[in-house]
Amino acid sequence: MIADYVRNARVEDLPERVRKEVVRTFVNWMGVTIGGSRHESVGIAIAALQPFFGRAEADLVGRTERIDVLHAALINGIASHVLDFDDTHLKTIIHPAGPVVSAILPLAQRQKITGVEFLHALALGIEIECRIGNAIYPSHYDAGWHITGSCGVFGSTVAAGKLLGLDTQQLTCAIGIAASQPVGLKVQFGTMTKSFHVGRAAQNGLVAAMLAANGFTSDGTALEGKDGFAQATSKLARWEEVTEGLGSRFEAALNTYKPFACGIVTHPAIDAAIQLRSAAQPLLEEIEAIELDANPLVLSLTGKTDPMTGLESKFSIYHCIAVGLLYGAAGEREFQDAIAIDPAVRRLRRTVTVRTDPSILARQCDLTIRFRNGTVLTRHVEHAVGSVENPLSDRAIDDKAVALANGVLAPNRVRRLLDECWALQRQPDAGSLAVLAKA
Repeated sequence: MIADYVRNARVEDLPERVRKEVVRTFVNWMGVTIGGSRHESVGIAIAALQPFFGRAEADLVGRTERIDVLHAALINGIASHVLDFDDTHLKTIIHPAGPVVSAILPLAQRQKITGVEFLHALALGIEIECRIGNAIYPSHYDAGWHITGSCGVFGSTVAAGKLLGLDTQQLTCAIGIAASQPVGLKVQFGTMTKSFHVGRAAQNGLVAAMLAANGFTSDGTALEGKDGFAQATSKLARWEEVTEGLGSRFEAALNTYKPFACGIVTHPAIDAAIQLRSAAQPLLEEIEAIELDANPLVLSLTGKTDPMTGLESKFSIYHCIAVGLLYGAAGEREFQDAIAIDPAVRRLRRTVTVRTDPSILARQCDLTIRFRNGTVLTRHVEHAVGSVENPLSDRAIDDKAVALANGVLAPNRVRRLLDECWALQRQPDAGSLAVLAKA
């Protein structure tokens, strides 16, 4: 059914609100990828793999290198996720754009693809990876899989397959090849390998589509069949999550964009801390205890008590609350190595206690600050900033992208690039945006 849908899907059938959300997704991807392009992990990956680069057909976003399409998908995917500042499908905690855009933007430099075609492929990729994620979450995630890597490969596969013009049989084979390439373990959170998951999902999806385009076969039931992907990676699969409303209800419309550069489950607490900051700031030295009541996922995913690196601090709820109170922000600056080991931050982290309660939804929290003089400050967050119910505006997404890209690209180039990204549907050649995004 997935292959039939992707093969026959028409861009004309995408509602305008979905098109707009996909454009927002693309602009956000561009900003965070440029921002992550100079991270140490990206430089290490390029240095390690450079001897094996093939024909130079694709530009690396935010960098000067021009390399082969498959390695460009990998490197851009790493850059897109290393800041942990990317988009999030909150129902599954999948970061949809990373695997998909990182795969099809290099492809758009190998063959001419219009902006409308690019947007449609991106929408289809998001739809399929998130629907498959819906079907196997939370069992799959609870088993230890990093769901963006393991399901993202299906998004990059169908997006690339659509742009390559695969027929239904070829798409079926491509999805089957993708099913044999899940990647990503949650144990890697806080390390460079977490972003590798996204890069590899992008690269693996391109490989799957290209193999299928040339006649490479796979089992037609590799996703749902006996001994297939779902059986191997999840205790429960609800296939109605894939099929119901396919083509009329769009997961892309539910995408969200992070205002904070860290694990999404920390965002309600950061929001609460920032809201309390003005009242707490004069008494920071007098804080006796900080108490957070939150969903169990918060400790499961972000329970690092004393992180010593920037990457580790992105997965520390203790650090997130501390920087929210100290700086009133949780952007990329607040997750640098120097901030992670700052004595004032470490002192405040040690005052934080987290109580978990499964009746508290992941989007909610209660934060309490107790001072030595008896003062108590509390804040309840029902829907954190950046959620579906409290979304970032177009202006906020644009400002975020500008802040991340400035310093990597010249300011006038940044403005021109983002204006062109917002106008994606009018672009005659989507690949030109990769050229404009290079350093």
